[in-house]
Amino acid sequence: MEYAETLNMAKRIGTAVKEAGGSAYFVGGFVRDSLLGQECKDIDIEVHGILPETLERILDSIGERMEIGESFGIYNLRHYSLDIAMPRKESKTGNGHRDFRCDIDPFCGTYIAARRRDFTINAIMQDICTGEYVDHFGGRDDLRDKIIRHVDSEHFIEDPLRVLRCARFAARFGYTVAGETQILCSEMPLLYLAPERIQGELLKALVKSEKPSIFFETLNAMHQLGDWFPELEKLIGVPQNPEYHPEGDAYTHTMLVLNAASGLKTQVESDRAFMLAALLHDCGKVVSTQIKENGKVSAIGHEQTGIQSADAFMNRILIDHKTMKYVENMVSMHMRPHLLVAQKSRPKSFMKMFDESVAPEELLLLAKADRMGQLYDMERYKPDEQLLQDMLNQYRQLLETPQVTGRDLQQAGFKPSPLYKEMLGYAHKLWLAGIPYDQMLRETIAYGKKAAAK
Repeated sequence: MEYAETLNMAKRIGTAVKEAGGSAYFVGGFVRDSLLGQECKDIDIEVHGILPETLERILDSIGERMEIGESFGIYNLRHYSLDIAMPRKESKTGNGHRDFRCDIDPFCGTYIAARRRDFTINAIMQDICTGEYVDHFGGRDDLRDKIIRHVDSEHFIEDPLRVLRCARFAARFGYTVAGETQILCSEMPLLYLAPERIQGELLKALVKSEKPSIFFETLNAMHQLGDWFPELEKLIGVPQNPEYHPEGDAYTHTMLVLNAASGLKTQVESDRAFMLAALLHDCGKVVSTQIKENGKVSAIGHEQTGIQSADAFMNRILIDHKTMKYVENMVSMHMRPHLLVAQKSRPKSFMKMFDESVAPEELLLLAKADRMGQLYDMERYKPDEQLLQDMLNQYRQLLETPQVTGRDLQQAGFKPSPLYKEMLGYAHKLWLAGIPYDQMLRETIAYGKKAAAK
């Protein structure tokens, strides 16, 4: 459903609730984003002053009501990105993010209802009918001053996921976390959180922030980086060769690369996967970095040792198999483009690199972000970037040329056997070298006959 139609439906609900003797408010991110001049497509409404059955009759009269859960008092209307909720009181029953008992209380008043929310900027309410703001906790002032501040200490600490939400909002909006909120977050345990919840907050921070580094820097300032992201925490203080990395340690470099990748992610198929690759590309430096006798720092092989660290990170937060394979491939290959350029390698080496990459175009984008994270003069980088693009175009042209297939081998008199795979591998190497099809087939057949004779 279009945004304008959803907004009109929200106003219909507000009018009907008012006629029934209640009040309906826009709440949460919709109000916050509206005040910031941004469009929020998911609209949340909170209905006060009428019984649940009255609200249900109203919703049934204007749409197809769907109930998320009777105990939560939350409803939807089919085909609308619209949540309609009754105010509720929550009490902690355990250590988990979902361990709450919820009691619907439509007559608790706006102050009590807003008090249970996480941050002041999310606790602003707006009367749907009058447009009047109800701002019990100074959320509009904090929006103006660009501050993330918790609403109520007693309620805030009941949900440790709010620590990550705090860091995510800081990254998304570029806001500062209030000192008292930072202290409170530093004291909240995160180990009981479900991995899926960590994953959700992380991925939102990676793809919805211009500077996702703020997410991790905020968690680090709260001493909350190590429980779920130890591979990143261990990068702090890992030295790098200043000749190539004037920006500082491996953690600083990773944060700069992450921000650079954020500016390139519109060019990739999956921004989540690409940003994860940027985040984890150098985590192998924790085990591969060595300081030689002459004082020089090297991290030879970190692109391979990084695969294990990246896997540990992704398994911990339950990243899907397809994304994991993409990240593994990108981590293992992120050094190759610049290495081939520096070595003035022949086109065949570039073709082999692109052939082994799960996403050649995106590999070059990651390589570019890596350079940007070294505070590299990007004007100097343009010739390298052009060479890599020329090689990629050559690879794309190569993809249009025929290769030797199993059918070709059968027609040449070879029967299916283990030799097939060996011959096709040999033919593929010839193809990467740009050998014409007819010559490729002749040489492959000759190779197979020689191998069979042995």
